[in-house]
Amino acid sequence: MVKQVVTTVCFVLFHCIISYWAFMSSCSIQSSTKIIIPAIARYFGTKGRYEEVNAYLIDDILAINNSLVMLPSSKCSEIHLTVIIRHGTRYPTIKNIQKMREFSDLVVREATGNLNCLSEIKSQWKMWYTDDMDGRLVDQGREDHRHLAQRLIKWFPSLLTEENVRQGRVKLITSSKNRCVNSTIAFREGLMKGLRSEAKLELAVNDALMRYFDQCERFVKEVENNKSALEEVKRFHAGPEMKRVMEKMADRLEVPYASITDDSVEAGFFLCAYEFAIQKVNSPWCQLFDEVDAQVMEYAGDLKQYWKRSHGHEINSKSSCILFHDLFHRLDQVVAEINSAAIISEAVTVQVGHAETLLPLLTLLDLFKDDIPLSSTNFATQHNRIFRSGKIVPYAANLLVVLYKCPEGIRMGVRLNEKSLTLPGLTNPVPMYEDVKKRYRALLEGCDQETVCKINNSKA
Repeated sequence: MVKQVVTTVCFVLFHCIISYWAFMSSCSIQSSTKIIIPAIARYFGTKGRYEEVNAYLIDDILAINNSLVMLPSSKCSEIHLTVIIRHGTRYPTIKNIQKMREFSDLVVREATGNLNCLSEIKSQWKMWYTDDMDGRLVDQGREDHRHLAQRLIKWFPSLLTEENVRQGRVKLITSSKNRCVNSTIAFREGLMKGLRSEAKLELAVNDALMRYFDQCERFVKEVENNKSALEEVKRFHAGPEMKRVMEKMADRLEVPYASITDDSVEAGFFLCAYEFAIQKVNSPWCQLFDEVDAQVMEYAGDLKQYWKRSHGHEINSKSSCILFHDLFHRLDQVVAEINSAAIISEAVTVQVGHAETLLPLLTLLDLFKDDIPLSSTNFATQHNRIFRSGKIVPYAANLLVVLYKCPEGIRMGVRLNEKSLTLPGLTNPVPMYEDVKKRYRALLEGCDQETVCKINNSKA
């Protein structure tokens, strides 16, 4: 009897041990595949992942969060959607690849610090970026757009339908750049998969709309090719905050201060950001920055976007007049079709461009404007600023403009990165469309692209 009890107890213990081992093994497998997010990821600016803006997507990339969206009355129905999207995750440009190569060579060749991350960089990390990558879309960038398309089907099931695709009421427009064309193709793939459709959906290249900044002569002359336009950025790079980041980097690497420049720390920061965005890796390069360093680097990037693409110069936003008018012309056409009881000819318009496409348009709409302009000397007082490029235009950033048919008339909703926005000067997050037009009357009546972008050569 005793022998039988002992045998039974041993049997139960054996199975408990096996079960516990299996559980721990499964936990180990899960933890080994779980992405470790760098502590400084939220400071990556325009090099940041979309998931850093919408953290709930980390657990479910196809999830939608209704708590972030303000809707009109349930008596309203969606009648049109315009989507303006930044391309997905991409490789660095050749200019940044060269900076990253120079800095990594310096670290491998000269750094003598005893940091664990430094040992890892020297023994395991290899410079794998090549010049021919030059801003091209990566696999993750394709996934960004496939997933966005599938989420938009959930958001707007009555608009993104197979029938609308088959009837030609869904339009795809893209910049000619490789990363945009391939993002648009990936969006189409996600759309077709979500709709379980094999319908044909062509895309159209339109640089006049999606790369308007290249064709605005005044912007090119006064900002793009004018070094003084970014004077505040230059001053910040030479200022005390950036100098301190460079000194700390030199101390960690145990190299002379003269060896580390603003380009060096920028390259190191980019290595951290790109490794995470492209490969989902918490790179050893990330360990070379603490949170204060990352805040300084974020501000340097925001300063550049502010002065080159946003509120820093008036022409930055005015260069997007053509895209602004394209949007409202389409919305007016939809309203006219509704009022005449006609079939809506364009239910969904998807336009894929760049951060440089979205940011000036958002600026033109008077969004993300701080009371005190960003400058080279007010980093310390701008920690709570509204203008944060990483929250506004991460990879796959998107502006959604929705028209609703309601008993009281047509209403308009605006979302940025799948979150409702209330337009400046309006209190209702889903205002009457006519109220929106009154708010932007000056731009609708003026803001002529040809006039705005014309270079005035007359002398005073």
